Amino acid sequence: MRDIFISIISVLIACAFAWAGSYGGPSFAEFPALMLIAGTGFIIHWIIFLPSFFFITEKFYDITGTIAYFVMVGLAVYIASESRSLSILSKIIAVMVLVWALRLGLFLLIRVFRVGEDKRFSEAKKSFFKFLMFFSLSALWVFLTTANALTLILNNPDINGFIFLGIGGIIWIIGFLFEVIADEQKRQFRRKDSNHGHFITTGLWSMSRHPNYFGEILIWIGMAVISFPVLSGWQYATLISPLFVILMLTRVSGINLLEKSADKKWGNLDEYQTYKSTTATLIPFNKSKNKN
Repeated sequence: MRDIFISIISVLIACAFAWAGSYGGPSFAEFPALMLIAGTGFIIHWIIFLPSFFFITEKFYDITGTIAYFVMVGLAVYIASESRSLSILSKIIAVMVLVWALRLGLFLLIRVFRVGEDKRFSEAKKSFFKFLMFFSLSALWVFLTTANALTLILNNPDINGFIFLGIGGIIWIIGFLFEVIADEQKRQFRRKDSNHGHFITTGLWSMSRHPNYFGEILIWIGMAVISFPVLSGWQYATLISPLFVILMLTRVSGINLLEKSADKKWGNLDEYQTYKSTTATLIPFNKSKNKN
């Protein structure tokens, strides 16, 4: 029952923010466009869930999100273009989301095929409703992370405030570079047999124990900054995007799970305790809260 409840709540939360983001926005076939796009994201996840459960595989879980990002952004672009040509700002935002989604989706897909499995789903993939819950939560993640970006595309505005575009763009670029470089550094580290069973402490990982997540958070903060001046009324609720990412990565999954796993693997090693006490958890060089 818990798994079914979480899936239902995921849909309701998405509906609530889609309704808010639809304020003053366009409709498609007399249906609020953002709600239609949010629903499409869930349908994509549920369709791919069925064969994934049937074949008891999690290998298509992460790429499902990438497919949903592309379809949802594509729908937003199509609907926005019906009334007038797509604005430069909408094009910029669409490209930013798709570049990020394609890079991360392929990275995760290649990783899971190389490793062979994603241990998060070892038991879940054997249970229909538990596995469905994970796919539903992924659909909620995809929609809430892009909610303000999709709203901006649907509003199809001209550039209104180069300051917001400039600042947000710089934040986004820094975040993207942090995520890409951190992922690549860890990939290269794991490729060496001599590093098997060890933890990485070099490159960006010498400044933060989770630099890829720091980059992820900056990406969505940057997107929100760019979107801010073109939102209105209830649409401001879609600015939950970066807050949702921060909550999920720092309090729900992400860092919490990885820290527990790392403590279990290396908690008895002096070098790991030294690394943990001298390296920021998330924000590079911010060591003030490294008490755990």
